[in-house]
Amino acid sequence: MEQLLYILPALVCPVAMGGMMWLMMRGRGRGKTAAATPEQEQELAQLRAQVDALRANPAPFDQRHPAPTADTSGSR
Repeated sequence: MEQLLYILPALVCPVAMGGMMWLMMRGRGRGKTAAATPEQEQELAQLRAQVDALRANPAPFDQRHPAPTADTSGSR
């Protein structure tokens, strides 16, 4: 009986973990999509337009990642 008390936590842990994983995966996005509001649709359209504009005119690498400047203040 004492040996069972030592083995029981080792058996319960993986079974409980598997049960939690199953529960999390079971409820994952099955028909729970809500219709977007007009405000969300408008924001999405604006974001898509911004992405399209950025793809059309990519900035040169040097403008996106400027070279570091030397710190002359002397503080570390």
